[in-house]
Amino acid sequence: MGTIETLAAKLAEDTLKAQRITGDDRLFVEVGNVLAAASQSLEEAFLTEVRVRLAEEKARSFLVARVKEARKNAGPDE
Repeated sequence: MGTIETLAAKLAEDTLKAQRITGDDRLFVEVGNVLAAASQSLEEAFLTEVRVRLAEEKARSFLVARVKEARKNAGPDE
């Protein structure tokens, strides 16, 4: 992984943690705007990292809910 990807990945993780703490689910957009003023390459890599992580969280949540539902609907024999 190159420098830009490494920095973008770490910044994405930190930003998503800060979003959870602050409750501001659009904080990553503001961070992206700050990056855009300094480095378009880092901004693009950062936004990609954020989108990938948000998509994974959403998919994982869906999967957990589906498994819970299946277990709830399964009979006691299963």
